[in-house]
Amino acid sequence: MEGWLITEEWLIHVTEFVILVIEAMALFVIAFGVVESFIGMLRTITQHDERRVVWLQLARWLVAGLTLQLAADVLETSISQDWIDLGQLAAIAVIRTFLSYFLERDMSEVRELEAEARGKSPE
Repeated sequence: MEGWLITEEWLIHVTEFVILVIEAMALFVIAFGVVESFIGMLRTITQHDERRVVWLQLARWLVAGLTLQLAADVLETSISQDWIDLGQLAAIAVIRTFLSYFLERDMSEVRELEAEARGKSPE
């Protein structure tokens, strides 16, 4: 039984480290997207159509970051020790899932509008 506990503790520590790495990657992805978008917005301050492209790029980075954060949440639920932590993680996961869904939906709508404006069907 004691050998099992050592293995379980080791798996928990490895999982915690992986969660930290994934959260760091999400932070990097979102921060990079924000910086890129900020620079893009400064370059396109008077061009409305170009700002839409910059916004879409930011939305893509945010969806990628939210997806990584959701992956970390899934791992974190696997080592959660009590129901309160599990409930909080579930609430965070639901919020991130909805944010990701609505960002994806907005991006699709903008792509459709752009395709219609160019006279093509959306891809």
